[in-house]
Amino acid sequence: MKMPDGPGFVLALALACALGGGAGVAAAADDTAAPQFRVDANWPQPLPNNWILGQVSGIATDAEDHVWLLQRPASLSEDERGATLNPPHSRCCVPAPPVLEFDGAGKLLRSWGGPGAGYDWPGNEHGIHVDAQGYVWITGNGPQDGQVLKFTRDGKFVLQIGKVGAQTGSADTTRLGQAAGVEVDAAAREVYVADGYYNKRVIVFASETGAYKRHWGAYGRAPSDDKPELRRSAPPTATQLQQFGNPVHCVRVARDGLVYVCDRLNNRIQVFQKDGRYAREFSVAPATAGNGSVWDIVLSRDPAQRWLFLADGRNNEIVTLRRDNGEVQAALGRPGRYAGEFHWVHDLAIDAQGNLYAGEVDNGKRAQRFVRLP
Repeated sequence: MKMPDGPGFVLALALACALGGGAGVAAAADDTAAPQFRVDANWPQPLPNNWILGQVSGIATDAEDHVWLLQRPASLSEDERGATLNPPHSRCCVPAPPVLEFDGAGKLLRSWGGPGAGYDWPGNEHGIHVDAQGYVWITGNGPQDGQVLKFTRDGKFVLQIGKVGAQTGSADTTRLGQAAGVEVDAAAREVYVADGYYNKRVIVFASETGAYKRHWGAYGRAPSDDKPELRRSAPPTATQLQQFGNPVHCVRVARDGLVYVCDRLNNRIQVFQKDGRYAREFSVAPATAGNGSVWDIVLSRDPAQRWLFLADGRNNEIVTLRRDNGEVQAALGRPGRYAGEFHWVHDLAIDAQGNLYAGEVDNGKRAQRFVRLP
């Protein structure tokens, strides 16, 4: 399959490679075939006010198909924020606010975020989710972060669950432990948190009051507070796989009630019922060491949610899996800094048309859009 040269080249999900021959391209319109995408190198549009993005640690879509970014202003290097120095070292740039909302064309609609009255802004911004009512949820994984925040879409504070301070452990139901991912089950009025970089559990609260509901660790067991490293020099051992590694990085709730959890360092997705009962697990690139292969996932928007799209931040690709059995169907991208390539692809979102959005951390510091092909 030939791909055109240049920054706007088509990055096809390589079903043909996975299944043999060129039939994958011809079958793209068939919803039983894995989707294909092309990178939109013109998304998003340039930011105003001499702003620049830092690490894009969180990305989400809302009911209007607007795209929300959570970025880390403090992650900018001195030369990137040169215009803010006294005296200025350069004409560019100024850190953008932490929260930015874009329309589908990539035009900035609003921005806000940072410390304020009545809540504890995270020491290190991590995850963002916009629920069905339009509320914006934010997590943080700074050393003292133990809170999840809820705001209106224009940045008015609504609710804080947890508190900042010294970390405690996975048995503590009054706070989080450097939480990573967050998602609301609107029908049940519950918020699920992937908790996280210090704790090793999924924890559930009432989304309107913040009242604690339940929590669990790997395989639905009581979570362990052993503290494995955030990086490994070898793939996980059988013993290490008995518990979640660090971090528990994402949680997603499917329409059929299954809960998908990113166990990043252990290179796997674990699947549960909403009450924490273990259902099954899928390994992805299980020989991966370093900081692991399973960073974030989103579910496809077809009625059956047939596909899982996975951000593999170590191998720097987006992987397509069948949701029913976890089989890898295709991979998109490679390490690099051209359009369609990745450096630490950290987070994913999907809109109603099936387009994917990816945020990059470390030195990636950008968001990219991948348009689903018909």
